[in-house]
Amino acid sequence: MSWELVLNNILQPPILFFFLGFLATLLKSDLDIPHPLPKLFSLYLLISIGLQGGYKIAHSGLNQYVLITLLIAMLMAVLVPLYSFFLLRWKLDVYNAAGIAATYGSISAVTFVTATTFLQSLGVHHGGHMVAAMTLMESPAIILGLILANLFGKRSDGVHIEWKDLLREAFFNGSVLILLGSLIVGYITGEKGWEAMKPLYGDLFKGFLAFFLLDMGLVASRRVGELKKVGPFLLIFAIFVPIVNAHVALMLAKLVGTEMGDAFLLAVLSASASYIAVPAALRIALPEANPGLYITMSLSVTFPFNISIGIPLYYYVANLLWG
Repeated sequence: MSWELVLNNILQPPILFFFLGFLATLLKSDLDIPHPLPKLFSLYLLISIGLQGGYKIAHSGLNQYVLITLLIAMLMAVLVPLYSFFLLRWKLDVYNAAGIAATYGSISAVTFVTATTFLQSLGVHHGGHMVAAMTLMESPAIILGLILANLFGKRSDGVHIEWKDLLREAFFNGSVLILLGSLIVGYITGEKGWEAMKPLYGDLFKGFLAFFLLDMGLVASRRVGELKKVGPFLLIFAIFVPIVNAHVALMLAKLVGTEMGDAFLLAVLSASASYIAVPAALRIALPEANPGLYITMSLSVTFPFNISIGIPLYYYVANLLWG
């Protein structure tokens, strides 16, 4: 694995803004993003991701190859939080295990964007429907995490499970609703709709992403001290479980005949952890889970690992399997 490939991942403007924000806090700078703006950036990214996902599905069509790829993506969005939850239960309570499992079962849009840029620099083809796969992988982990928390939490505290309320929260939480709604809008309006929205939600995407990552860098740096609370078990989890997830995704993709570029992106999505939709949903739907654990792990450990080492590693393995 070449260090040049590693540098190609890191030396992207949005990623560098993440490290700028990270450095600013360490240097005790007064750099700050006013509080309402990070929420606006999050909503923008969710709408943009959803619109692009819906447009890509409408553009490519729902042929057998696309459907199989999307099914594998959704399967990974279910498998990852399931086995992660039971692994985490060795050391954590039900609610924190469910929160972290949901975080790692979902995806990071920034890691996905970095991976697509990486493929473009290498001239490797990937299907546009992978944006739809990214969108579809967001909700299953949230839903499953909430179900696991309520199902196993009942055994310890005797709380009755209100399935109707649980599913309503999972499907209609603000971040989930805007993502799925944008996907539907993108699919219905197709190319004409996307061309109308592209000046805002396409051309400016990386600019908003840079703002968002600058804020995430500030947040991640402020949480560095909390890594002591995370402990060695969760630090190891935050690095090695994403590697396992990526390899499981690659093997499944190989079995069903997915193209290498799409398989690589599927591996990246499976290895990433959410810090947009899932934390927003968990703060409302699962307040018992400690954000200091799942946000610190995903943002301060897994995300830097993936953009620096993970992406080249997953591509190297994919290249071996498809080589």
